[in-house]
Amino acid sequence: MKVVITGGCGFLGSNIAQAILKRGDDLFIIDNLSRLGSDKNYEWLQSIGAFRLFQTDIRNTNDIASIIKDHQPNVIYHLAGQVAMTTSLADPRLDFEINVLGTINVLEAVRNFSPHSIVVYSSTNKVYGDLEWAEYEEKTTRYEAKDFPNGFSEATQLDFHSPYGVSKGSADQYCLDYARMFGLNTVVFRHSSMFGGRQFSTYDQGWIGWFCSQALLQKQNRDTPPFTISGDGKQVRDVLYASDMVELYLQSAAHITKTRGNAFNIGGGMNNSLSLLELFRVLEGMLGIEIRYEKIAPRVSDQKVFVADLTKINSRIGWQPKVTAEEGIGYMLNWLGKGENK
Repeated sequence: MKVVITGGCGFLGSNIAQAILKRGDDLFIIDNLSRLGSDKNYEWLQSIGAFRLFQTDIRNTNDIASIIKDHQPNVIYHLAGQVAMTTSLADPRLDFEINVLGTINVLEAVRNFSPHSIVVYSSTNKVYGDLEWAEYEEKTTRYEAKDFPNGFSEATQLDFHSPYGVSKGSADQYCLDYARMFGLNTVVFRHSSMFGGRQFSTYDQGWIGWFCSQALLQKQNRDTPPFTISGDGKQVRDVLYASDMVELYLQSAAHITKTRGNAFNIGGGMNNSLSLLELFRVLEGMLGIEIRYEKIAPRVSDQKVFVADLTKINSRIGWQPKVTAEEGIGYMLNWLGKGENK
């Protein structure tokens, strides 16, 4: 089997690439190596097995077309993208070019040169906007969406907010429409929060990893200053560990007749939901410290709650998370503690 991964040296991409290499498939990675940690993930993947890296940008129409035409992949995991809302606000054109035009380049290359290829696209829960229309109850450590005890389903109205939400949502819809109009084998995953090893988190992307790293710094040095959080810390997300993500992507391609042309909300589900405050309590228990932080203004268009209702994906292919939030946080702390993210 031939597999192409765009953004294959990123967090999700490198974890999937590891599984592909261990499976013995032919692997082709498209990555411009611009993201923090991508060079380290590239070196790590080289230690696992042989693959070919195309160091190019998904905005390069000719490069993308040539790679897909020449190699005729069975599966394309399209993960390359601009991933931060703050970056999209600073440079909306760049955000558009990477997320929308880059996705069109992939889809058009498949349509014209490799229509049998499966394309699995990594979208986001931000396609649903800020969800302020829902009714929330404020509890001691979290907000609860009282009418959505199992989380938000794919029937939730699309409502693109911020350039990031618009660009990812547009690419999301193009992927679904290429299945309708051109018969392509496309699948869309609207992700909540993902975390795990090989994630080089920053202040504005990868919140579990970021706060884990800040907690470790405070444990190592009591003089480490407090970090900041946006809002009151009661906002809730469901979290999904890397190994469960990988299993999802592999299963979705293996069962393409049950997944093609569909969007799925993906996360850890209600049982693996955490607010920032609840994450801090978990970290304090694991590390034996009292976490110090300061509050700043909430982020624009932030969701008080997003938890994915996993009913649809579970009914189609039987997938559900296996790693609990607490187990995953322990694994994350262990990876960070080894210093592999330096």
